[in-house]
Amino acid sequence: MNAQGPTFSLEPALARALYPGTFDPVTNGHLDIIRRAAQLFDEVDVVVAVNARKTSLFTLEERVELVRACTRDLPGVEVLSHAGLMVECLRERKAQVLIRGLRAVSDFEHEFQMALMNKKLDPECETVYLMPSEQYTYLASSLVRELAALGADISEFVPPEVETTLRRKLAR
Repeated sequence: MNAQGPTFSLEPALARALYPGTFDPVTNGHLDIIRRAAQLFDEVDVVVAVNARKTSLFTLEERVELVRACTRDLPGVEVLSHAGLMVECLRERKAQVLIRGLRAVSDFEHEFQMALMNKKLDPECETVYLMPSEQYTYLASSLVRELAALGADISEFVPPEVETTLRRKLAR
């Protein structure tokens, strides 16, 4: 920090960012954020997280594989899983930035609390918020799962491999 306030730079020290989420399943909104983050940072680690408060339709391994399938052509993007604190993953991956998506003002309060707690746990942790493109502002994995379960067309919300896997999963 200097006399004018904090300084920000995307020099190599901030060249890696993490984009955590449960991705149950990964949607076109998630992919929009991943693509845009990949333009801002040299490396983006998409971290498929274990959330004990959520019951996932897909296993952790299935979610990792779906995200990998959807991002395989994006340079600088790696997909991994993590079950602990995200600041621990941040340190392990030698990253300083967490990418979080904000769809609506209602997301902000929870995201703000998480960012402050992460900063308390690791003062080097910065959170960068990206808003999805307009056509994805209403999109959530839970809505996609519900629509698919009710037989609705979800092809505009998820990539084809996700739609196929989701339909197969729900047919069981």
